[in-house]
Amino acid sequence: MAKPVHSMIRVLDEAKSLDFYARAFGLEVADHLKFPDFALIYLRHPSSPFEVELTVNFDRKEPYSLGDGYGHLAVVVDNVDAEHARFEQEKLSPGPLRDFKHDGATLARFFFVADPDGYKIEVIQKGGRFG
Repeated sequence: MAKPVHSMIRVLDEAKSLDFYARAFGLEVADHLKFPDFALIYLRHPSSPFEVELTVNFDRKEPYSLGDGYGHLAVVVDNVDAEHARFEQEKLSPGPLRDFKHDGATLARFFFVADPDGYKIEVIQKGGRFG
């Protein structure tokens, strides 16, 4: 059976991305592989083996076009209201808190934030199907 191990995104500024993912989600560098033309940086949270792979192409000078096909990454937190307040305090520009309902019941409480390259990350309250 297949086991998800990472999701890769291309980033323009390595330092800004590392700072964002560390401050926003507590992701730590698990591996940093430098090649002549690019670098691969694997980020991981201590609670999960899943990694976010940042690809930095050294000759890239312009931001990447995300197009209309990219969706988002998602993370689960114990207290989404507290995380939203922390993101605001850290000046990470979180979007508004939202309640997503289905048949009158709250399915999820969440907000979105964008990383320095514009990739969206959904921050979801732990519980229900997001346990």
